[in-house]
Amino acid sequence: MFYWVMKTIFIGPVVRLLFRPWTKGLDNIPATGPAILASNHLSFSDSIFLPLAVPRPVVFLAKAEYFTGRGIKGRLTAAFFRLTNQLPMDRSGGEASASALLAGADVLAAGGLLGIYPEGTRSPDGRLYRGKTGVAKLALRAGVPVIPVAMIGTDKVQPIGRRIPNIRRVGTIIGAPLDFSRYHGLADDRFVQRAVVDEIMYEIMRLSGQEYVDVYAGTVKAEQAAHKVHKAGRTGREQRARDAVRLVPEQAGTAPAGAEAGTEPPAKAPGAITEPGSSSAPQDRQGPAGRL
Repeated sequence: MFYWVMKTIFIGPVVRLLFRPWTKGLDNIPATGPAILASNHLSFSDSIFLPLAVPRPVVFLAKAEYFTGRGIKGRLTAAFFRLTNQLPMDRSGGEASASALLAGADVLAAGGLLGIYPEGTRSPDGRLYRGKTGVAKLALRAGVPVIPVAMIGTDKVQPIGRRIPNIRRVGTIIGAPLDFSRYHGLADDRFVQRAVVDEIMYEIMRLSGQEYVDVYAGTVKAEQAAHKVHKAGRTGREQRARDAVRLVPEQAGTAPAGAEAGTEPPAKAPGAITEPGSSSAPQDRQGPAGRL
């Protein structure tokens, strides 16, 4: 009910008025029955524009971090994602990811539409990256078609790191369903899984016109983060080195009061007394040991 109200009454009309989204290939969405919508991922707002373009409800697998935030903002974000038909997807791999895929399989078993981003994360630079095999496992085990989807221009509306979106048009291109029934009984074959994912990514690339990179987007993001940390550390070391070099001439050119720069101060005679507050070179006076 909340999903329908938000889509039809609140979010939908506002988004259509401001962003004037366009859609191609809507007839490729089946009127009934299960299917997977496999989309490229350019922006956080993909999960808003794509469901609005499709007349049927779409359940998305969203990253688990959206559901575990702290404080008021974190709780509101988690509530919003749950109420808008989104399921937490643990991307750490192993049993955690497997349980998230089982939740997606339940959606398909109930005859619903499941939305998934095969790249696993948003593109760091607008290019299309290598797909992960989770979408293939779901499609092969459930025996459902995969519908490739290309989001157009959402990275310009809300780039990574931007909270308030830019107002401009976005588009959604929906491709023809992909049938993988020829791989029946081979759902656990990792070579088949890779072949299925690569076929899906090729169709997304063809629809979106993006440059394809045969590397995981998460790997590229990790490398970028490591480079940023290394650069920040190197900049700090260079600044400290410059400060140290700047201090050397200042210290070298400082001479004691009453002496010329670069010259040694006059040596005191044995038993000499320096007058307190005197700015001139110390005058020798015979101490108690010199008076007979």
